Amino acid sequence: MRIVGLTGGISSGKSTVSNLFKSHDIPVVDADIVARDVLKKGTGGYKRVVAAFGEDILQANGEVDRPKLGQIVFSDPGKRQLLNRLLAPFISSGILREILKLWLKGCKVIVLDIPLLFEAKMDTWTKPIIVVWVDTETQLQRLMARDGINEEDARNRTNAQMALDLKRSKADIVIDNSGTLEDLKEQFQKILVQVTRPLTWTEFWLSRQGAFSALVSIIIGVVVGKNVVGKL
Repeated sequence: MRIVGLTGGISSGKSTVSNLFKSHDIPVVDADIVARDVLKKGTGGYKRVVAAFGEDILQANGEVDRPKLGQIVFSDPGKRQLLNRLLAPFISSGILREILKLWLKGCKVIVLDIPLLFEAKMDTWTKPIIVVWVDTETQLQRLMARDGINEEDARNRTNAQMALDLKRSKADIVIDNSGTLEDLKEQFQKILVQVTRPLTWTEFWLSRQGAFSALVSIIIGVVVGKNVVGKL
C-alpha cells in the first residue's frame, strides 16, 4: 500500500487538492473529519477538552462550539499546545482505524490529508509527501475573504501553524497554488500520474494483496516441506 501524505497551511488550497484526489477515486483519510468525530459529545476527546477548557466552550445542545474553541487556542500558544496534546492520541488512533479499513478493502493507494502532518510526526508514515504551498500575502487575503476576519486574526491563525516555506522544504512534491484553479488542476494531473504509478515491491508487500501472497507462499512452503520430509 502506498500512503501519500498531503498537507499545507490554512487557506493554501489543500482541501481543493484533497477533493481532486477524491474525484479521481483515490481514497482520502481526512484528519479534520477524524478530529471532529473525536470532539463529539460523550467521546473521550470531548471529556478531556471540556475538563481542560470548561463548559463555556459548549453550545446549548452540549456539543463543543468549535469556532469559540478555535478563537481561544489560536490566540494563545499554550492553550493550543494543550488542545493538541489532549486530542493527539484520539486523532492518531482514529486515522489508524481509517487506514486499516482501507487496507482491508484492498486499496493500493490512499491519501492522508493532515494539516499537522509534520508537527504530529505522521510524515514518517507517508511517501511521497505533497505540500500545497502559497505565498504569505495570498494566503492572508484568501483567509480573510473566506472567514470574514481582519488581518490580525488571519495572521494569528497562519502563525499558529508551521511556516509553509518550512513545510515546502520537507516535501517530496510541492504544488504552488498561488495562481488560478486551472493552474492548480494542471499541476495535479502531473502529480496524479506519479501517485498512481505501479507500487514498489515494498509497497506491494504492505498491501492486502501482498500480505495474502506472502501467506500463500508460506503455506505452499510448509506443504512442500512436509512432502519432502515424508519422502525421506
